[in-house]
Amino acid sequence: MTAPSEGPWLVHGGTAASLDRATGCPVGRERESDEVRDRLGDPAGPRTVLVRGERGAGRSAFLHALGERLRAEGTPVLALGCVPGDDARPLLLALRLIMALEEHLSGPPHRRAAKPAGEALQAAERRDGTAMAGLLCAVAARSTPVVVAVDDLHLADADSLAVLRGGDFARVPSPVRLLASAAGRGDRGALGRDGDRATSANRSTPDDPGRRPSRHGAAGVPDRRGDVPWAHTVVLSRLGPAETTAVVARRLRATPDSGLSRRVRELTHGVPGAIDALLTAWTRDGAIRVADGHAFIGTRTPTPVLPDGDRFVGALDTLSGPGRAVAGALSVLWPLGGRAAELIARSSGLSSGAVADGIRELADAEIVDVVPGPDGDGAGGWAFAVALTAHTLRERLGPLERSRLSATAVEALWADRDEAGGADGAAPAVPGLPDEADAVAYLADRVADAGHLVDRDRAVTELTAAAERLRPDAEGRGVLRWRRAVGNLVERPADRVPALQRYAKAAYQAGDYRTTRTIAESILRNLADVLGPVALQDTANLFTAATAHDADWRALSRLATAQWWDELRLPALVPVTGRALALCGLARWQEALDLLARTEQVWATDVRGRVKPGYFRAVAELVLGRPERFRRALDLSEAPHLGAEHVYALATTMFDELLSGRDLRAAEDLLAAQGLNPETLQPHSVFLWRHLQGRWDEALEPARWMLANDRIHTPAADSCLVPARTAAVLLARGRVTSARRLVDSARDRGEGGRPEYSLDAVEAEALRTLGDPDGAEKTLRRGLDAADAHGHVAGVDELWAALAEVYAETGHTAEAVTCLERLERIRDRTGGGRTRLTFLLASARVLRRESPGAARDALWEAVDLARSRSQPFETAVALVAAAEAGAGPPALLHEAYELFGTTGSALSRFRTRAAMREAGITVPGRARATAENERLLATLIAEGLTNRQIATVLRLSEDAVANRLSRLFARTGLRSRTEVVTAVLTGRPDRGLAPEPWSSSPGAHLV
Repeated sequence: MTAPSEGPWLVHGGTAASLDRATGCPVGRERESDEVRDRLGDPAGPRTVLVRGERGAGRSAFLHALGERLRAEGTPVLALGCVPGDDARPLLLALRLIMALEEHLSGPPHRRAAKPAGEALQAAERRDGTAMAGLLCAVAARSTPVVVAVDDLHLADADSLAVLRGGDFARVPSPVRLLASAAGRGDRGALGRDGDRATSANRSTPDDPGRRPSRHGAAGVPDRRGDVPWAHTVVLSRLGPAETTAVVARRLRATPDSGLSRRVRELTHGVPGAIDALLTAWTRDGAIRVADGHAFIGTRTPTPVLPDGDRFVGALDTLSGPGRAVAGALSVLWPLGGRAAELIARSSGLSSGAVADGIRELADAEIVDVVPGPDGDGAGGWAFAVALTAHTLRERLGPLERSRLSATAVEALWADRDEAGGADGAAPAVPGLPDEADAVAYLADRVADAGHLVDRDRAVTELTAAAERLRPDAEGRGVLRWRRAVGNLVERPADRVPALQRYAKAAYQAGDYRTTRTIAESILRNLADVLGPVALQDTANLFTAATAHDADWRALSRLATAQWWDELRLPALVPVTGRALALCGLARWQEALDLLARTEQVWATDVRGRVKPGYFRAVAELVLGRPERFRRALDLSEAPHLGAEHVYALATTMFDELLSGRDLRAAEDLLAAQGLNPETLQPHSVFLWRHLQGRWDEALEPARWMLANDRIHTPAADSCLVPARTAAVLLARGRVTSARRLVDSARDRGEGGRPEYSLDAVEAEALRTLGDPDGAEKTLRRGLDAADAHGHVAGVDELWAALAEVYAETGHTAEAVTCLERLERIRDRTGGGRTRLTFLLASARVLRRESPGAARDALWEAVDLARSRSQPFETAVALVAAAEAGAGPPALLHEAYELFGTTGSALSRFRTRAAMREAGITVPGRARATAENERLLATLIAEGLTNRQIATVLRLSEDAVANRLSRLFARTGLRSRTEVVTAVLTGRPDRGLAPEPWSSSPGAHLV
């Protein structure tokens, strides 16, 4: 069986998400569904159940799903629906109810033959509500048990509603139950004759920011057109955060990451219809990517503008002219609280009364909510019921109108600051946005929109302060826009060029490398006379780094030549820096060292100017096996002479390099010395850090995001660390095919000419796992040849160790010893702890038969060294090696077993369990062990492995695998390998496969 063509395979770039429109009970409505079903099935319960919900709450979907559920349980359901225009046809709904029920009359045949439809039609023509009410009661009394579901009751004609409200339908005993839906939030409840009060299983809670207060508080909607006083009312409230995430997961058939879930909550406030509209727009544009069964929003993805025909846009179209004008203005000014009305009147030319009427119209249409004032009484402001509606309104404004309204907001907030004596750039007080970051972003956005309509100098100060206060994240948080706006506002070249340079840096941090390259090259070619040598050096460094991250190897090769830089008139320091970085980016390390040695008198004169070339030299020497200069550089002696931005960049780059060499302790010490928190670093740094800490589930979150967004390269000497170590995690969890596919997708195909030894190492390990030592040997040799061609020493110890083990396992002892000699020379040259550990483990495996005593000594030393390094996975590997070779007590296996569990290494735990049984050690948690075995077997099947391959991976016989598979089918009820694959890919524990016990996040069992 081959691997499925579709599934949650973690491949570089991910795949575009699509929407699943599967029916069934809407997510988050399970309790309401149970409640309504129980009410309708209770003989003593209410005759009518009314389901209320605001626009987009999913009333129709809920009614449809409930009807299907009742039918499946044997209850007949008649479906009716009201549409716009029905209110102009008196008694239409009552007539339709009678016509539907007469098909379900009970009693003798001669009585059923008397159909009242003709009489009802005549009553409707006469508009005789009394007669119609009597006919409806008579038909209901003679009907067989049935539920009549009426959707959108609020669109029905008033006469029919009067018939239903009259009460005769409720008083006359009958087996008919009415289930209806109507618009409106139903906040006030509906106290009926039977004492029932409106309920909601999902009431808003004080700590749930996604839900907004009702626009009319306890009063609810003034015109309760669909109300039936004696009905039991159930309200479909907005979804909470967990329910919103669950809806997104079902629609995308993938687990949304925290960033996607947060943006959906912020833009939709938990309204299901808005969630669908947002996801539809994003998936249509290919903005949501799926990697490894997890969904991510693409970098710098804009919020979509709702199209014509959308339900929320349709609600805006029904407004009056003044109402639409007020809505547009409020979309810009609503965060200013209660004074937004005054500012709208001032900027629009409408009277205060007209603005008040417009706001009232918006509230009645449930487009905005009233925010209570500070004393809890009156309106303290207004908030849009769905933030996506506000965004759509704002984007549909003309540019001049948006600028004018934004200028109004800016002037108001600046006036507040002046009155309070605050300094420019301080966090503004925005009544509707208590969060400081939101308030800063709001004012900066309005300044950017206002443009030349506000004071330019103050605008530049405001935008610059906001961009420095809020670091750009994956979405940019507006920083790129603010930097761009500054560039448009400043006029003097002396101010404009530094502004453009800051814009280029922000674009680089946000991953917009094309923008960075365009701006930086423009500065170098056309505006170099404005900047000093160090600023130009920064620009050249930025330009070259962005070119490397863009994987434009041809352009990077040009930047490595003197000819390209000679075309520009730049200080000598600048071309040297750019060329040296380009050579490093191409892994031409010795050429970089030669260039820096020839030009040292050019770049080593100024303390700030020599930092970057000096660092390039230190890294080049580190890669070539001379780490002394890099280790000395870790104290950052230049820090007092550099700005905070440069110190941060240098420290985090060193952090990455240390993690590349698996020196976790030194990396953490470096950050601590500089007062930096690893959690605030770039995604690739967070991944590398969490990976070495053994927090693999947490590490995979940024890894998937980077892979889905094509951001896999790291600025370390080994740029393939993210895909390589992610593939290693997958391999340890039994996902052999996924690991190989990821490695294959991440390769440059020789275009960059860079060694990919970390990818070669994990690919060889995958081949060894599948029982292909020849393939592993070829892969390792290929990696070593590429490393030798570039002079690489750092990192290739992994390849030599693996090759030594391959030769030892296949009986080529002499070749294995030769590999150990090469590995020993690297150990002696670099002196790193990881290289020492690698040598000890490899030598013990090679010498186990010829020198068992030496092997045991090496393993004892390896265990002590691994424990001192505090990296769970490598420690567990050393413990297993020591226990299996008899270099320590069998209890070491138990310790290793627990460490493998902390990382979620399912395959390693399986093999350790086998070793524990062989050593006579009781495996703890028999039920858990059985569940892990079954889950691993299912994972290997889902990876497309045959029984023979599974036997090789698990080190079992084919018969043993067949027996395990038979037991898996018997226990879970799964009937085929295809069903096993489906259960794994969909993450359906209800199919009998429990998630891994170490996985705590939704969908983590897919990994």
